[in-house]
Amino acid sequence: MSNNSSLTHISNTLSAWYLANKRELPWRDISDPYLIWISEIILQQTRVNQGMSYYLRFIERFPTVADLALSDEDGVLKYWQGLGYYSRARNLHKAARQVMTNFGGIFPFEHADVLKLAGIGDYTAAAICSFAYDQPFAVVDGNVYRVLSRLFGIETPIDSGAGKKEFASLAQELISKSDPGIHNQSIMEFGALQCVPVSPDCAACPLQQNCRAYELSIVDKLPIKSKKTKVTNRYFNYFFIELGGKTYLQKRIAKDVWQNLFEFPLVEADSLLTVEELMGTVGFKNLFSGIGEVEVVKISNPMKHVLSHRVIYAQFVTVKITDENAVLSKLIKTSLAEIDQFAVSRLMELFLEDILG
Repeated sequence: MSNNSSLTHISNTLSAWYLANKRELPWRDISDPYLIWISEIILQQTRVNQGMSYYLRFIERFPTVADLALSDEDGVLKYWQGLGYYSRARNLHKAARQVMTNFGGIFPFEHADVLKLAGIGDYTAAAICSFAYDQPFAVVDGNVYRVLSRLFGIETPIDSGAGKKEFASLAQELISKSDPGIHNQSIMEFGALQCVPVSPDCAACPLQQNCRAYELSIVDKLPIKSKKTKVTNRYFNYFFIELGGKTYLQKRIAKDVWQNLFEFPLVEADSLLTVEELMGTVGFKNLFSGIGEVEVVKISNPMKHVLSHRVIYAQFVTVKITDENAVLSKLIKTSLAEIDQFAVSRLMELFLEDILG
């Protein structure tokens, strides 16, 4: 695709640009694989400016892999609250325990062993091994796909099997063998700051003369994705139940959105329901049957929460009751003052912020 001198020039140019333009971030210029791992997992689905405070808070609470492994999952999820994609946190916890059990508490050095840890795929393993151990494994993330597709004019869809192989091979061919960590940081930072998705400043690009997409005037068309993600709408009718200064929570245990987070009891339906429609549902009848007095006080304004493959539409129905039945007695009863001890979704958090002030 390109000769070795051209690839070396591109890698050297990226590294020089990086050293002059990089952002100062707390997980950079360190070699601790645990801290690098935490930062990479946080940044998988989170922008840097949003993830910074979460990273600092998380490593303050769990400064070592042993601290993370010894915590219970609820505690880990609580410190992850607000970041979303909670399977990341569950896998972090599982992987920390794998490190303690299978590697004597020492984060593994071999690339193949790093790949064995829960939640770690090719990208994360390459990032950890190159940043912490300076091993020559090329990272390929969204920024790298964009930079490579434009530099080399690649129109193979990045979400196809052929595309993934082509880009992985090219990234590995391009990586600096003498300084792979800096190279990987450089190409990702270049995609984040210079070769941005929309309207990149090509006039100021140090690789303009090497860029096939610029030459062909197709910068705005690359990279190419062939598939569109199907988005599903879901409708959650939550019950904020009040009884003597207490309310009720349940834990989402199914393999679904927000697995193992806590929430108010709810009725999921094909739409957000009126009070009359809710009272006719099996879920409402199960929750409140046999209770002497059930008063629906108010219904919140509809809320919309966008996830990667789903859009959640929700409303919160405030219900006051005078006593509890067998169904409610099996739920978690807590005061509002103590509710912040439970890990909840961002949607729940927004509602609680509104009612608690």
